[in-house]
Amino acid sequence: RIMVVETNTTQQKRAAADIIKALEKERQLNELKSRFVSMASHEFRTPLSTILTSISLLNKYTGAEHEEQRIKHFTRIRTSVHNLTAILNDFLSLDKLESGMLAPNAEDFDLFSMVEDLIDEMQSICKSGQVIKHVYQGEKQVKVDRNMVRNIILNLLSNAIKYSPDGKTVEIQVHVSDGKIRMDVRDEGIGIPEGDVKHMFERFFRAHNAINIQGTGLGLNIVKKYIDLMNGDIWFESTPGRGSVFSFVLPQKLMS
Repeated sequence: RIMVVETNTTQQKRAAADIIKALEKERQLNELKSRFVSMASHEFRTPLSTILTSISLLNKYTGAEHEEQRIKHFTRIRTSVHNLTAILNDFLSLDKLESGMLAPNAEDFDLFSMVEDLIDEMQSICKSGQVIKHVYQGEKQVKVDRNMVRNIILNLLSNAIKYSPDGKTVEIQVHVSDGKIRMDVRDEGIGIPEGDVKHMFERFFRAHNAINIQGTGLGLNIVKKYIDLMNGDIWFESTPGRGSVFSFVLPQKLMS
């Protein structure tokens, strides 16, 4: 009888601990969402203002002699829309990741073609004179989660472009062999201060030299979570004022 009472008490304590843990996790998630909404609303203001201003000015540039001004404002609108889309994508990805709703779904696809398509897509946000170089080695057909890999590459390329000045080269190197995918995204940008290196994958963290550059501080945290879900590894090297290289390795599922 005493044993039964002790067992029931232990089970009740465990149940209570589980409830407390679940409530704490929900509280943290709600706090995270509130913080993100607050930050996102602030980040929305700049691109929306740019879009409205450019649209207003485009109405005035109607003559053939205004072609250069029209192109400049169309570019500003396109870049601002990309920034807004990136913020929304961060929010949706974060929500799925934090609620545990996301699991890798490996599928066969042509990685070389995906990278080429993403580079074409990113050309619209490149700064003046920026070039994206693509070096690919190994098998083109791979088997991993297509959407996760796409989001990882988009995020890393977007960062490389954003944190690099005009006229610089961004390079993405891909090497597929022995059932593994390795990618290196290299830029010639502002680099990461030494004191910030250990915080780069934390939620909402922005390096001290990037405060005036638009961003949510969530991209690398989301990238890290995707890579962890696929049992991969990510790391980086950076020199302030000279650039950074972000590298990751992903294991492939066995081809069926």
